[in-house]
Amino acid sequence: MYHKSPSYRVFNTFNTILLIVLALLCVIPLLHVLAVSLSAKAAADANIVGLWPVDFTLDAYRKTTSNPIFLNSMWIAVQRTVIGTLLTLLLAFLAAYPLSKENTAFRGRNIYAWLFVFTMLFNGGLVPFYMVIQKIGLMDNFWVLVLPGAVNVFLTILMLNFFRGVPKELEEAALIDGAGHFRTLFSIYLPVSLPAIATLALFSMVFHWNSWFDGLLYIGDPKRYPLATFLQTVIIQRDMSSMSMNPADLALISQKTVKSAQIFIGALPILIVYPFLQKFFVKGLVMGSVKE
Repeated sequence: MYHKSPSYRVFNTFNTILLIVLALLCVIPLLHVLAVSLSAKAAADANIVGLWPVDFTLDAYRKTTSNPIFLNSMWIAVQRTVIGTLLTLLLAFLAAYPLSKENTAFRGRNIYAWLFVFTMLFNGGLVPFYMVIQKIGLMDNFWVLVLPGAVNVFLTILMLNFFRGVPKELEEAALIDGAGHFRTLFSIYLPVSLPAIATLALFSMVFHWNSWFDGLLYIGDPKRYPLATFLQTVIIQRDMSSMSMNPADLALISQKTVKSAQIFIGALPILIVYPFLQKFFVKGLVMGSVKE
């Protein structure tokens, strides 16, 4: 019984301690940000807030939720995340199905597969990409946040790998009953692919929600920034002009508490969605990776 051996117990104990430490390293900064956002101005400015709010107040959240620029950037981020995720899933689903077939069923499959992989390994660089975006008229357009990254080769490969693990008998039975490829894809493959779809949806949602560089590069008007770009501008570049705070507000509310409130509100949607998709995560990621 290997699990009763001393070496296994030492390994298991070390593993448990390591995972607890890693979990604390992830959770403690978020708790500190939450505590600062709920603390009074004097405590936040004096840097005496730890993991618990000092002189509890919700003023920073009232100010943040009444800021029209912040709310507009959050709405743009929600639209980007929903539309971008649905589009990426649809394209990955449609591309992975033919690529999962054997060469006898889809001649030229290897050529298309290598073309996909080539685009993942090599690209023209930032300047040519920027010029292409400019030439096709996507500058200062919402769709520049969605269309350039719509085809995600890594997610397509994950879906392809999952399709290869689906029993061939299911597809053969559908084809014998007269179903075409589209009917087979949406009636047979789609229901059994929910773990993989949930995993890919989580990857795509996190990418779109946290992506800030493309908004900074392609969107000229700060009022049309997605949330991640808005937060990057306020926190990293320290540009407080978009916070719409007058001197009277600054005298009552600390900038630190407002920034912390915006960071926590920005992270909240992913924190809410993740537990619901986490149960599919491991199954969807590794299914199809083991070949018999």
